[in-house]
Amino acid sequence: MRTDRRALLHYALSGAAAVAVWVARGALAHATSGGPKCAQRGAAQPALERLQTVMAGGRFVAYEPTSLSMHGDQATPADPASIRQDLRELRSRFDGLITYGALNGHEAIPGIAAELGFRALIVGVWDPFNRAELEAALTAARLHPRLVVGLSLGNEMIFSGRRRPEDLGSLVASVRGRAPALPLSTTEPFHIFYGPSTLALQSELDFLLVNVHPVFQPWFRTASAAQAAAFVVDVVRRLGERFCGPILVKETGVPTEPASAGFTPARQAEFYAALRAGFAPSQRSAFAYFAAFDAPWRVADAQASPGVHPEEAHWGLYDERRRAKPVVAAIPNLEVSPAATILPPTGLHRYD
Repeated sequence: MRTDRRALLHYALSGAAAVAVWVARGALAHATSGGPKCAQRGAAQPALERLQTVMAGGRFVAYEPTSLSMHGDQATPADPASIRQDLRELRSRFDGLITYGALNGHEAIPGIAAELGFRALIVGVWDPFNRAELEAALTAARLHPRLVVGLSLGNEMIFSGRRRPEDLGSLVASVRGRAPALPLSTTEPFHIFYGPSTLALQSELDFLLVNVHPVFQPWFRTASAAQAAAFVVDVVRRLGERFCGPILVKETGVPTEPASAGFTPARQAEFYAALRAGFAPSQRSAFAYFAAFDAPWRVADAQASPGVHPEEAHWGLYDERRRAKPVVAAIPNLEVSPAATILPPTGLHRYD
């Protein structure tokens, strides 16, 4: 489901020196580019501005409930009480959520998030061609118009071969006809948006959600945290030359296991420290933390690339029992509006 380690990415280079050259070339291209043309979508502008406000002054995190699990097509639905505990744990540091599905217990997320004072929710629709799931997402947006700032219509559907760009473009146009005030996007690995086949699709999107994983680049094992962070910054710069609207990195990060692959809690913390230092959030671009919690069931989940992927279980800032990993200590608390009722976090807070 995450970016394919074997994909031959157009801009993937090996070695620390190559990374530096790539960043420099990106800066030159950005300086000489005339930039993309902006589509005018007046009805969606108010919600898009709320999204951009949280991008610039708040903090997004990609979230799946700790009580959810998927085994093939069989779901163990998320429990509302557990969702509430999850979101209470997150709220002091995050005020924006990005989800992956709209069914199997996700229906409870908007109401609970609104109660706890979250300011923005991007509702993920895992299969936007599933009528029931799309209707659930649109219902969430109707019931919580001040919270829901957009839909993500699919996650890596083009990359995984489940749909073509023109399929998604037609779907976006259809959903816009039903909900013109709702900003719309889809999520793909960054290299999918580099190709000419997605230009027409990008013209239909109000904002761009993109997955940028340095860990899947051939040079990552020996790269520094600063080099990995520079990769993310340069990808966003390049995408900005092609896409007019806001760009939000939905997935980036470092798993905390297995150590044999170079993944540790310390390296996760170092990467995010470097990314915060080099990627200043703005209304034009920002990154979300990926992900909120570990998900052990993802080891057996369907992947875009074949084989066993134990790292998929360990992307969280917190483990599956909501215990904070070292990275969390360096993420500052957010200032909370007096109107928001923020309850103390629950559960265990030490990551062993």
